Amino acid sequence: MGLFKSADERQMDAVMMKIDMNMSNNYKDNAQMDLKDFEELFEEVKAKGKLSPKKLAKYEERLGDYQARLKGYTHKDQKPYWT
Repeated sequence: MGLFKSADERQMDAVMMKIDMNMSNNYKDNAQMDLKDFEELFEEVKAKGKLSPKKLAKYEERLGDYQARLKGYTHKDQKPYWT
């Protein structure tokens, strides 16, 4: 239920939604940029210390999941179809 989320939580949720959207549309470079934004935002929120440990663990788990899924997720490694 998103009614009682803090501004930081809503901001992190918005970035996660962008990552999911870019991954589903195969926008690899945009997904990588959004992951970097999410990492920076997570560190800022973590440094503030306003989130409960339970919520912090949830976002940290999602960050680890994104990092694992996006490792090597780039157009640079993609071979062209004509070769």
